[in-house]
Amino acid sequence: MSRRCELTGKGVMVGNNVSHANNKTKRRFLPNLNEVTLMSETLGRSFQDEELSPRALKIKRDIEKAQATAAA
Repeated sequence: MSRRCELTGKGVMVGNNVSHANNKTKRRFLPNLNEVTLMSETLGRSFQDEELSPRALKIKRDIEKAQATAAA
């Protein structure tokens, strides 16, 4: 699993550990990623994160179509 958020795009950042003697060593700042379930009231179903990755754009289009038909 890559350390990148599918929805926001946040990923790993790099920086330095700086000691009291001002020695610098590389370090990684990992994002705080949580596994969540995407709930859609419009479609009446939920999507697990393993389903969301390959089909995120299709689900987004389905939600937009369902909202457009509900508004009309």
